[in-house]
Amino acid sequence: MKLLSVAIPCYNSEGYMRNCIESLLPGGDEVEIIIVDDGSTKDRTAEIADEYAAKYPGIVKAVHQENGGHGQAVNTGLKHATGLYFKVVDSDDWVDEDALHKILDVLRHMEEDGMELDMLIANYVYEKVGATHKKVIHYRNVLPQDEIFRWDDMGHFRLDQYILMHSVIYRTDMLKLIQLHLPKHTFYVDNLVAFIPLASVQSMYYLDVNLYRYFIGRADQSVNEKVMIGRIDQQIRVNKLMADAFHNCQFDSKHLKKYMLSYLDIITTVSSIMLVRAGTQEALDKKKEMLEYIREQ
Repeated sequence: MKLLSVAIPCYNSEGYMRNCIESLLPGGDEVEIIIVDDGSTKDRTAEIADEYAAKYPGIVKAVHQENGGHGQAVNTGLKHATGLYFKVVDSDDWVDEDALHKILDVLRHMEEDGMELDMLIANYVYEKVGATHKKVIHYRNVLPQDEIFRWDDMGHFRLDQYILMHSVIYRTDMLKLIQLHLPKHTFYVDNLVAFIPLASVQSMYYLDVNLYRYFIGRADQSVNEKVMIGRIDQQIRVNKLMADAFHNCQFDSKHLKKYMLSYLDIITTVSSIMLVRAGTQEALDKKKEMLEYIREQ
């Protein structure tokens, strides 16, 4: 059985997907790379996916689907995952080889020792175009290192330190058990990946390595402010789904409840700022409706 399944959602990703795939190949036979072609039509994404699947048949799977958006591509990746653990790496991002090997070592030892781990956390790096200093998001001051821990063992998170999709690797069986399912045709679902499973997480492990390289700089990127304002309804949808998930949680840990509420607060602040920046009465009305919905939840 594979140790780690990695889903790579791809939509017209010809220009950068090779870099992402190549960064994962050093994991060898312990890694399953699931390239999900999300109905790409404008370039050679589908052909490149098939090319890697043919070249590395024991490692790479190419899955083609009608366009369903990032969330549906993650759903498809999870459906096809056979590894003990699961991670999403976006097609314009990549991973560090040394960090990948260290993480696989930890996961292998966990399996050999019969220790069930729900979530492994590692650092991520902002690979921002034109920036000479690369910002690393780490958790050294918050999380115990090199040991299994639980929610009440955590320290206090700074505002820029939250556990994002880039940081996490989940136990695959846990994600399938809770039936994690992301909405179609919706951006910003990475927040749901990092948020919804948390209430089911009991055991965690933090490895202080810079695994995920998060590329920032494309004009059409979903985190570009103008793009976010143009897709504000999708941001609101994700925000409300996070509020729903929080409302439905049965909290065993006050620490977890506080963390999730704070995370929800941050995303709601981002949504509110974007709605204000949109500068229209319609956007302000949407902001009011969204906040009323979240208060009710």
